[in-house]
Amino acid sequence: MRRQIEKAAVLGAGTMGARIAAHLANAGIPCYLLDIVPFELNAEEKRKGLTLQDPGVRNRIVLAGLEAAKKSRPAAFFTPQAARLITTGNLEDHLAWCGEVDWIIEAVAENLEIKRRLFDRVESVRRPGTMVSSNTSGLPIRLIAEGRSEDFQRHWAGTHFFNPPRYMKLVELIPGPMTLPEVLASLEEVCDRRLGKGVVVAKDTPNFIANRIGTFSVLVALEQMRALDMTVEEVDACTGPAIGWPNSATFRTLDIVGLDVLVHVIGNLYENLAEDESRELFRVPALLEEMIRRGWLGEKAGGGFYKRVKGRGESEVLALDWKKMEYRPRQKAKFGSIETGRGIESTRERLPVLIGAALEGAGDKGSQFLWTTLSATCLYAARRVPEIADRVVEVDRAMRWGFGWELGPFEAWDAIGVERMAKALERDGQRLSPLIDQVLASPQKLFYQREKGHTQYFDLAAGALRPLPQDPGILVLKALKERSAVVEENAGASLVDLGDGVLCCEFHAKMNAIGGDTIAMLRAGVARLETEFEAMVIANQEPNFSAGANLMLLLMMAQEGEWEDIHFAVRQFQRANMAIKYAPRPVVAAPHAMSLGGGCEIPLHAARIHAAAETYMGLVETGVGLIPAGGGTKEMLIRANEHAAGSDSLDLLHALRPLFENLAMAKVSMSGEEARLLGFLRSQDLISMNRDRQIADAKQTALALVRAGYHPPAPAEIRVLGEEFFAAARLAIHMMIRGDYATEYDGVVARKLAYVMAGGAITSAQTVPESYLLDLEREAFVSLCGERKTQERMAHTLQTGKPLRN
Repeated sequence: MRRQIEKAAVLGAGTMGARIAAHLANAGIPCYLLDIVPFELNAEEKRKGLTLQDPGVRNRIVLAGLEAAKKSRPAAFFTPQAARLITTGNLEDHLAWCGEVDWIIEAVAENLEIKRRLFDRVESVRRPGTMVSSNTSGLPIRLIAEGRSEDFQRHWAGTHFFNPPRYMKLVELIPGPMTLPEVLASLEEVCDRRLGKGVVVAKDTPNFIANRIGTFSVLVALEQMRALDMTVEEVDACTGPAIGWPNSATFRTLDIVGLDVLVHVIGNLYENLAEDESRELFRVPALLEEMIRRGWLGEKAGGGFYKRVKGRGESEVLALDWKKMEYRPRQKAKFGSIETGRGIESTRERLPVLIGAALEGAGDKGSQFLWTTLSATCLYAARRVPEIADRVVEVDRAMRWGFGWELGPFEAWDAIGVERMAKALERDGQRLSPLIDQVLASPQKLFYQREKGHTQYFDLAAGALRPLPQDPGILVLKALKERSAVVEENAGASLVDLGDGVLCCEFHAKMNAIGGDTIAMLRAGVARLETEFEAMVIANQEPNFSAGANLMLLLMMAQEGEWEDIHFAVRQFQRANMAIKYAPRPVVAAPHAMSLGGGCEIPLHAARIHAAAETYMGLVETGVGLIPAGGGTKEMLIRANEHAAGSDSLDLLHALRPLFENLAMAKVSMSGEEARLLGFLRSQDLISMNRDRQIADAKQTALALVRAGYHPPAPAEIRVLGEEFFAAARLAIHMMIRGDYATEYDGVVARKLAYVMAGGAITSAQTVPESYLLDLEREAFVSLCGERKTQERMAHTLQTGKPLRN
């Protein structure tokens, strides 16, 4: 039987503990956060005459930890209000609270004896059947719980969250020797569905999966940097987006993590890997020892491999010259191999090109570095199966979700070619692993085979490819399309059959920019609801839902003075959104990540929004000198009417002010929940914590509307305030300019927006149809396109990705 998690306790309010508690609160799970009682008073407490018995003193450490989580950037909480679900206390006075919860998570110092002593005390207050887990990053799970009662050990596991817990997808779940299967299943479910994590079941080996493989790759990179006499910047140029790794690459990532943390992990691995054939690599390199001695621990210490210094203008980032042990201006790395691969969009296709010359024993320094580092890491991973995990699948997922690699080690083997890579390794004198030998002996010579949307993986136990089980709660559009589920498509979007009578409109233009192709497919999808489908979901599985309209095309039309064409394009977008709103059957939008401008306006017109937890939603047109004109301004007016407490004008004025300010300041939500607070999501709209499940969740939301007997809404009549609102808005704009919160041109744009939200040139409150407001939006939008400063803003944003305050 799966266990419900109604309340949790987190023991330890350090960096990880406080942020795990924050993410539990994000998921709506109330929790207790406890930490130790201080051993002595600080200077401020002494000045106030407090004692160690004062509650404020006794809770000082836990309160400081929670406060740090509240102030952390990136934000640990979806909204500031979520912190109310956390109750703070200390481990002396409030440990008994652990008897009230369903899940106890330990996140104290990485010291085996400290953890064991804490659990001695926890067991005395814990209810039988309560699940208990440790957030240890590498200590043996079996030893932490050794000697505990049978009930404790049957409900015990490791749950290794990655930092920061809100944003990092991976949770490694490590069973103990006696963990019940249903306990493991319950922990997996709560981490997956409620906390939105990708769960990988790991074996109880030193540093589990991701840190074991990831630390190895870092140490190989350090070794190769020395061997090939490379700079810090050159290594990062090789180990970033070029091979599908994060922008922070190797050394910027280490600066974020902290070199002291890395050294601790390396030391733990060396101490506990007596049987590892690569154990000697897990000695702390002399370079790291020297940096630790100097206090160069990374960002938290002001510098590590990189150091930010303030200049006369903007701050400058310096890089470490590791041979001289001094900082110098950054140098651009230039490798022909990297440049050759730059034009290849797919990482799977790019990787063999980057290392191709080195595979043949030639190539530049970048190619040689990549071959040696990647091949060593992939071979090490192959030697660790089944030691650290039973399947290659878990290793690849751990590296994708925990380290942000686009391809896990075994996926990289396939991309390069297993046989090709094996021959090159043997040429270099490397001994292959039993796993590689088995794969080479198989007919396919692959770790994965994908056909018609179905995936098989190489199962070491079977010595052959086996079907990868599919979770019915996860829909992958690419796989569905491979199974011939495409109903209709063009260059910008596709209609995909999700099954059960639900259609999906998927965007796939560059950056999912909204253009004529996207609009045409939205209209085609709505048309098919008339006769063929019961509901439609608007969704995609690209990094961002949509960054809005095709700004480059719009700027070109504006510079050429093609005003009729701009009018036509805006009118077409408005009509598509109105078709979504009044479709005969329900349309559910599933925005995620950046959902900006037009990418926000489309969901605003849907019958329901089923957003991802990480949805950064906003009507940001004022940032480029425009106003929302796809019906977004109109829809925010409708929401203001819904929010107004009463029927008089003052109530509506109070409801309009914050929404007008959000649009005028181009405010963007920093989570799905904040999108609700900003008015982009209504109370009935839903949020999926796990983005992998979002499309399947949105499909179920659409089917629920069908079962409830959905009917499109009646045509809206919208109450506007005319001059009463316009006058108040002009005053607010004037004060923002005087306070230097806005430029004079910000004021020009904001007054256009206020004019539309006021309902145009009307003197008193009245109701108007949607078509009237759409006309106002369009006229204001086109007129702003003709302004020189708007065109400057558009050009600057296209060139830099940043807004211009002109």
